[in-house]
Amino acid sequence: METVGSREIYSNRWITLREDVVRQGDGEESIYAFIRKADFAVVIPWDGERFHLVEQYRYPLGRRCWEFPGGAVAGEEFDPIAVARQELREETGLRAERLTLLGKVSPAPATSTQYGHVVLATGLTEGAHEREWSERDMESAWFSRDQLEDMITEGVIVDAQSIAAYSLLLLRERRTGVLA
Repeated sequence: METVGSREIYSNRWITLREDVVRQGDGEESIYAFIRKADFAVVIPWDGERFHLVEQYRYPLGRRCWEFPGGAVAGEEFDPIAVARQELREETGLRAERLTLLGKVSPAPATSTQYGHVVLATGLTEGAHEREWSERDMESAWFSRDQLEDMITEGVIVDAQSIAAYSLLLLRERRTGVLA
């Protein structure tokens, strides 16, 4: 596949919408529209018995959503551990003794260049959160594994990144026998 044309449709500080014209192997041309968006970290705070989640209003869905903390940080070089540490502190006030990279997910590979880096946070200590102005309505709470899984199966947690992150955690646990 060869790109034969490209144009920016829309851009702001968070996303860029592009449209590329590509030539297929058979010579036919197609149009691909996609979003360029910065990579992000999803943090799974685990205290050995409970998971820490955040809840906030998600405008496109028109509802409040529970999810693992996370986000992106502006900059050229993406360091998932540094971003996870910052997002954990900002959104929950938690500090982690250990941050372990569990894997990487692509939430929308057909429409976006974005990757999410899943990080397990353990050895947690509590402190004051440092939320950004746009996160002022955010809440946070601890949940048992059973509560978390019920929230996923009942559609309370619909955030695909959080569900994918939990899947990576379960795979690690199954392969190693431990979460820490």
